[in-house]
Amino acid sequence: LTVMGDAGMELNMSPPDNAAQQDSLFSMTDVFLISLITGLFTYWFFFRKKKEEVPDIPKMQSIAAPVRDSSFIEKMKKTGRNIVVFYGSQTGTAEEFANRLSKDAHRYGLRGMAADPEEYDLSDLTRLSEIDKSLAVFCMATYGEGDPTDNAQDFYDWLQEADADLSGLRFAVFGLGNKTYEHFNAMGKYVDKRLEELGAQRIFDLGLGDDDGNLEEDFITWREQFWPAVCEHFGVEATGEESSIRQYELVVHTDVNMNKVYTGEMGRLKSYENQKPPFDAKNPFLAQVTENRKLNEGGERHLMHLELDISNSKIRYESGDHVAVYPANDSSLVNQIGEILGTDLDTVMSLNNLDEESNKKHPFPCPTSYRTALTYYLDITNPPRTNVLYELAQYATDTGEQERLRKMASSAAEGKALYLSWVVEARRNILAILQDMPSLRPPIDHLCELLPRLQARYYSIASSSKVHPNTIHICAVTVEYETKTERLNKGVATNWLKNKVPDENGSNSLVPMYVRKSQFRLPFKPSTPVIMIGPGTGIAPFIGFIQERAWLKQQDIGAPSAPAVLWSHRHGLGLPSLAMACGVGALLLSPHSHLVSCQVYVQHLLKKNKENVWKLVNEGNAHIYVCGDARNMARDVQNTFYEIVAEFGNVSQPQAVDYVKKLMTKGRYSLDVWS
Repeated sequence: LTVMGDAGMELNMSPPDNAAQQDSLFSMTDVFLISLITGLFTYWFFFRKKKEEVPDIPKMQSIAAPVRDSSFIEKMKKTGRNIVVFYGSQTGTAEEFANRLSKDAHRYGLRGMAADPEEYDLSDLTRLSEIDKSLAVFCMATYGEGDPTDNAQDFYDWLQEADADLSGLRFAVFGLGNKTYEHFNAMGKYVDKRLEELGAQRIFDLGLGDDDGNLEEDFITWREQFWPAVCEHFGVEATGEESSIRQYELVVHTDVNMNKVYTGEMGRLKSYENQKPPFDAKNPFLAQVTENRKLNEGGERHLMHLELDISNSKIRYESGDHVAVYPANDSSLVNQIGEILGTDLDTVMSLNNLDEESNKKHPFPCPTSYRTALTYYLDITNPPRTNVLYELAQYATDTGEQERLRKMASSAAEGKALYLSWVVEARRNILAILQDMPSLRPPIDHLCELLPRLQARYYSIASSSKVHPNTIHICAVTVEYETKTERLNKGVATNWLKNKVPDENGSNSLVPMYVRKSQFRLPFKPSTPVIMIGPGTGIAPFIGFIQERAWLKQQDIGAPSAPAVLWSHRHGLGLPSLAMACGVGALLLSPHSHLVSCQVYVQHLLKKNKENVWKLVNEGNAHIYVCGDARNMARDVQNTFYEIVAEFGNVSQPQAVDYVKKLMTKGRYSLDVWS
């Protein structure tokens, strides 16, 4: 371009004398023209008929979007609150605990509010001391491998980067975790430690709830010691016995436009009729089931393979990601609850928050019918928590049943033991409790207020997007068991999915879903060997891994090596069925692979092949993947790797532990486990 510009300049050059004459001539003409134009413009500007001017500010105001106030301090001042309970919640339990603590506050002459940290500016914690007798409580769940929950991610990032002075802040933390996971209660521990480092004053010890044990009991035990510490610190006393306080009021809609009524949508009204990407937890995609077949050959349990069509959804996934599905409760359970409570389940209603300042206007999408709420929005199959029993007790007309309910909701040792045996271990859901307590007949609207939300279920995706870009595959076993009361309990999601049979019009085979990203990924280099350990349905993500490695081999990309699969199986799935699930004619397996169809634990297979395993890890830089049960299997497998490293690496046990931990840090030892 520079050369062309220079050439152009050369073509336009004139002899110096001629140029001077033209400059002189044009300059006189230019002066005349400029003077004429200036005069005309001056006349027009001063003597024209001016139009009425439109003021700018009102115009800007009319198009400006309202800005949401993100200051929880201003909200607390406005509503007279002095205790704020933040929650980091993935499944709703931490949010539930936060609501219970905020409701407790009134018993001590204090006023509390539960708050989602995602909705507020947490740097305002520096200003909480502006409010008299103020306190911040944090109910923080740990998610995945020691990570914050989605709604607490920004708060976590702020804590890491902040150098704020929190010397005026008083706080307490209750963590929700699971001891079967490596990073037990990592988020609760971090928040507690970091707040103290920033100068905040801890008024009560960190509580560590364990969902592998009895999370409800852990919370109650912490809570009953927490409030006396609050009383002592602020010099207040309990104002009386705990009382039932309704958070929502019932509004029954007798004349309502049914187009304005929710029928199961998670967020936007009519979102299932008018689907718009992007799709996520609040806006799931309705995927059609195009395949639903039984994989296992015999066996007591039903191992199923489902395929969800995601064509035209713009949903993208990678091998190792999770698919979340929103299930529906069994209609027979819903109908039985309606019959016992003598309710017309098709009544359209709303539950409106009595606190007009609350960001949470309803406990679930409203207006809707009781049938829809009990089918799509509320958890009716899990044993209810003690606060639900306490609130329901007032409706039991039989004195003995009322006392029993109150005892189970108490913090007394006898009450805790009764709750554990009669509710938790017996797996009594709300329907079973209503059946076994004939005098307990609460208003259905209060029951709907108390029951927790029905949560999405997550499954490791059993396919590779390179092979199946328009479908997502699920590998799952139907859950069904008999309780101590001889009732047959069925898993909500797996039995719902089992009945999703493809049909011609597709209306009965739609599944609300979205994809959750994971760090469970194949190595970047296809030639890197992998060791995949997945007993039972833990095989699911490895089906996708095998598909991807087979595809890479077909494309002749990076000379993929054969993975070593160590798999103990209890559902009667044979090698041909696995090949069919993977979609490959011949499985891409190494000579060290083991497909076992009997009760052989994977850690025993590891020990049997320990020399080959060590060679793959130490010399081949293999990546290790473990998927399945966190309570026993994952821990036993990890301990087996400690033994293998100690023996063949010729190091001590602590050094072997450190070696495996470093593999995890480098991303060479990955877990996708559940309890």
